[in-house]
Amino acid sequence: MSPSDTASPAQLLALVLDDHWDAALAAGLMDYVPQPGDEHLLADHPDLPQRLQHAQQQLQRAWDARERYRQRGQRLARRAAEREARRAPPPTPDIQKPALPSAAAAILARAKAKAAGRFP
Repeated sequence: MSPSDTASPAQLLALVLDDHWDAALAAGLMDYVPQPGDEHLLADHPDLPQRLQHAQQQLQRAWDARERYRQRGQRLARRAAEREARRAPPPTPDIQKPALPSAAAAILARAKAKAAGRFP
């Protein structure tokens, strides 16, 4: 929103007082900078600049808290993933059975032949 599209301080205050935060933001609430004479714009609200600045501070604190909450969630998720990775058993490598030494293979072959001959 360009500065020419920004609502007047009186309009911003009306939106804030009516709890129309989205409309106030769209109208340029966060761009508001107090100007000399703003306190005289509305006779009922000589505290207009302070109220708008307070609204800006509230929103900024809320946004900062939301960002901290998101970062905390990411940090907790990362720690949980790291913890699960540490708890998981290490992957077993695909080890092929070593071939029997030739002497052991010969003994096994004779034992199999002997067993086959005795028990038909």
